[in-house]
Formats: sequence, C-alpha cells, structure tokens
Amino acid sequence: MRSRQYGPDLTPPWKKPTSVPEVVAEVDLVVEEVATGFCGAVIRCEKTAEGPTVTLEDRFGKHRVFPLNPAGFLLEGRPVTLVRPRPGAGGQPAAGGGGKPRTASGSLAVPGARARVARAGRIYVEGRHDAELVERVWGDDLRIEGVVVEYLEGVDDLPAIVREFAPAPDARLGVLVDHLVPGSKESRIAAEVSAGGRDVLVVGHPYIDIWQAVKPASLGIPAWPVIPRGQDWKTGVCRALGWPENTGAAWQRILGSVRSYKDLEPELLGRVEELIDFVTAPA
Repeated sequence: MRSRQYGPDLTPPWKKPTSVPEVVAEVDLVVEEVATGFCGAVIRCEKTAEGPTVTLEDRFGKHRVFPLNPAGFLLEGRPVTLVRPRPGAGGQPAAGGGGKPRTASGSLAVPGARARVARAGRIYVEGRHDAELVERVWGDDLRIEGVVVEYLEGVDDLPAIVREFAPAPDARLGVLVDHLVPGSKESRIAAEVSAGGRDVLVVGHPYIDIWQAVKPASLGIPAWPVIPRGQDWKTGVCRALGWPENTGAAWQRILGSVRSYKDLEPELLGRVEELIDFVTAPA
C-alpha cells in the first residue's frame, strides 16, 4: 500500500533532507564562509580553471577568494549555495557603485533609521581630530547604537575622568589612545586605568598622532614623513610635505581625503570596532 501522506518513497517529511537555496552572488551581498568563518561583502565572481570563485572583502579591506562550493556560505545565519550572476546581471561592480547602500564604516545602511537615545556608556578619544575622524567613518553606526564619543584634552587627565565617570556593567567606558606602544607614557596610564575593573577598556594604535592612521595613498603621498625628536610633529609634517604651516588647515585636508574605512589603517579600524562592541554589549 502506498501512503498518500508520505508519497511513493514512504519518507516522512521531517526526515527528508532540507534543500539549500541558491543565492546569486551579487556585488555587496554580505555572507560568511563556513569553513573559515570569514565574513565579507562580495566584490566579484570569476570563472577559473579550478572552477568558479567568489572574492569577499571584510570591513577592514581584507580580501579572500573562495570556491563556490555547495552550501559553503551562510547568509543571515542560514546555509546557502552561491551561484555566479548571469552575464551583465551584476557579477562585477557597476560604474558609479551599485548594490546595497553602506555606511562609511562598511556596515549595511539602515535608511530612515532614527538615532537611538544615548547610552550611559561612552567612548573617549584623545582629541578633537580623533573625534572628528571617528564621526566621519562610524557616525551612522554610533547614532544607531546610541553611543556618544567625547574627547580628552590629553591622556594625562584620563585617570581622573575614569574615576568621575565610575564605569559599571550598564555604563561601560571605552578609551582610544594615540601612540599606545610599550614603554610610553600612554601605556603606563592605560595600565593604571585598566586595573580599575572590567567595565573600562583602553585600546590604542601605534601612531604618533591620529593623522598617521589615514593611509598615505588616500592623501596622494608616498608615506608619512619621519619627524626628528624635539620638533612639533604636526608642524614638521606640514613642512616636510610642503604644506602651509597651519595644522588646522592641514587636518581639514587630511579629513577631506577620508571617504570610508578603506582610507584608514587596519590598526585603527580594529580598535574602534572593538570599543563599539565593548560599550554596546549587554550588561
């Protein structure tokens, strides 16, 4: 006898293998590669001698190439099989930029989203230029998350600010410090502050000033000049590059060259992302 419920193969529906949907690997589609956990946006699909491949770019600008294996990727946490787009259907970046809109930090944009009420937690950076650069790249993300960025007038005031802020599980404090290298004054202050508890996190980048966190190529220069000790670093940079010795105007020139996270060094990108995750984590 043949069961009307199960059909000719007599297999209950809940025991049948679940089919993995095919998804076209369109530019800017964000997926996770199952074997490595690498997460990134599709930037191209290519046909190679070994078979079709897809190139992903993570938010730090790192590229990885993967074969289009069946069920080899996760889309919003679910297994999918990526397939190449039809010719002319969006497999390569379109002129003028296509795909889903993104913020300057590389996150998917949320059109019409309102700023969240500010959290009790805060992120502190060393100076006004640092705050302006963070706003330039992560401003949309920070407003959605309700994170306020404030700046210090120098790292020397940090211990007193932390004591006054009184970090707590529902009011975490993240701090970004310039020139955080072993043996520096900044590293000693960071160690003192970090000893205050796990509700404060101090991270830093190795650059003398936040200016150096902008990639030289984005400014059209071969490298940041080396300034001898004893000279004001920013003034020395302006002289070495032949710019007017006006550090305010120089900063506006630098900031104007930053359009997205791709214009910043990974050493800064990772630290800011770490701070945002820290202050927004559940208590």
